[in-house]
Amino acid sequence: MKKLHLVMGGRVSDPQGHDFVDLANLDLVGVYGSYAEAEEAWRGKAQRTVDDAEMKYVVVHLHRLFEPDVALDRPA
Repeated sequence: MKKLHLVMGGRVSDPQGHDFVDLANLDLVGVYGSYAEAEEAWRGKAQRTVDDAEMKYVVVHLHRLFEPDVALDRPA
């Protein structure tokens, strides 16, 4: 399985957090098959908004959502 990554951004209530204030207006940049591609897209978007502290772009590791038990240590 490819390791899918989503790049998205929008206004946040706190520049140090991930609380997006207007979910209806998120900028969904795209889904990428490698972290390198996602990072390049993220960097381009983030650099265009560097002077706006309330705008934040992130890379979401979608492939981790398909395997939620991998990070958990649950008894069988």
